[in-house]
Amino acid sequence: MIELVLTRHAKSDWGDPTLADHDRPLNARGRRDAPLMAQRLAEAGVVPQRIISSTAVRARTTAEEFGAALGVEAELDGDLYLASASGLLAAAVDSGSTSVMLFAHNPGITDLAFRLSNGGITHMPTCAVARFVWDLVSWAEAADVPADSWTLDTPR
Repeated sequence: MIELVLTRHAKSDWGDPTLADHDRPLNARGRRDAPLMAQRLAEAGVVPQRIISSTAVRARTTAEEFGAALGVEAELDGDLYLASASGLLAAAVDSGSTSVMLFAHNPGITDLAFRLSNGGITHMPTCAVARFVWDLVSWAEAADVPADSWTLDTPR
């Protein structure tokens, strides 16, 4: 089985115009939603082997909440910051794990979710969690086809 969990970072704060996009923190809603969604995933029994996050503050903070809830340390990958769908999928394939969770940004994360769900997921709102499963044994087989099953959960 191959499993990929895509999570868009929680809602970020736009209040300080002097901050670079990469450095924007979570706002109050994001700080509320990240632990809520992490707990839902933990209660569902989904525990990836690896958690890999964009280095952006909003993504990293979201990933750390999930990591704490799931007991998996979040790793950072600068290439996930504003990565395309192909870049995100390449990070999963290159992870060396058959079960990986990525934390990233739009439009790449929605584009990849759309592709893997065969058009079923058209938008990944902030802190959305999409889980994709293939009844296959390697990423070499899974990377080129839509998932056999998928789910989408959002904080709203």
